[in-house]
Amino acid sequence: MNIPVRMIGIATTIFWVFLIIFCLTAVYSVKDLQFSFGEPQLNMTLDNTAVFSLPVNILNRGYYDLHDFNVTTGVRDEHGALITRGSTFIPLIGRDEPMTILHNMTININDLLEHSQEYLFNDTVLNVDASVGINLIQLIPAQASGNFTIPWGAPLYNLQIGNPSYTMINFTHFRASVPISFENHALFDLTGNLQIKMFDNANIQIGEGQTAIQAYQHSSYSDTVDILIRAPSVITPTPSFSGHLEITIQTPMFNYGPLVIPYG
Repeated sequence: MNIPVRMIGIATTIFWVFLIIFCLTAVYSVKDLQFSFGEPQLNMTLDNTAVFSLPVNILNRGYYDLHDFNVTTGVRDEHGALITRGSTFIPLIGRDEPMTILHNMTININDLLEHSQEYLFNDTVLNVDASVGINLIQLIPAQASGNFTIPWGAPLYNLQIGNPSYTMINFTHFRASVPISFENHALFDLTGNLQIKMFDNANIQIGEGQTAIQAYQHSSYSDTVDILIRAPSVITPTPSFSGHLEITIQTPMFNYGPLVIPYG
C-alpha cells in the first residue's frame, strides 16, 4: 500500500513540531531547577589531608528528569594560581526529588603553603570558580558557571615570640624561658611540636628547647619554652644575651621553619 507523499509530509511536520515543543519545554523546565551551595566544611582524613566538603542542594521542579549533573570547582589563591580542583558527577536527578550531595575538594596543607606561607598567619579567603553542567532529556547539554569565596582561618594567627627571661639554676647553668602565643583560627585542631634553638650574637648555638602544641580550633594558645644554657661566668647570675632564636613547628599536616627572631 502506497502512503501519499502529502501524508508523509504532514507526519514529518507533526513530528518536528512535537520535537521542537518537547525540546522547548525541556529547556524551559531548567528554570525550575533549583540548586544552591551550603556552608563549606573542613574535615581531616586519617593521613592528615584537609578535605573541603561543599554541600550542594538540588531540587528539580521541571517537567523531566535531568541527566549527567556535574559540578566542577577549582580553588585558587589571591593571585589566581590553582591550588586544587574537584568534580562530582550525578547520573540522574528525578523530578521533585530534593537531594543534597557533598562535593569534595582535597587540599594538601603543605601544597597550600608552597603558594604562600602567609596562610599560616593571616586570615583570608580562597577563591572558588564553579561550573555546573547537565543534559536535558539526554539531548541538550547546558552549562552555567560562577565564583564565590570560602573563608580560610590561619592556624598560627598573631604568632608572638617574646624576649627570653632568665633564671639562674646553679653556678654553671641558667634557664632561658621564651614565651609563645598565637590564636588558632583554623577549622581544625592543631597538634604537634614546637622547637626553639637559641644562638648568641656570634651565631653559636647555646641551647635548645621544645614543647608540645595542642591548640583547639577557634581558641588561643600560650606557653613557655624553657632552654637550658651553660652560664658563661659564675659572676653573672642573670646574663642578658643578644642573638637570635630559630623556631620550627612540626605538625602532622605541615612543617614550618626555621622562623628567625632576634632577641636582646
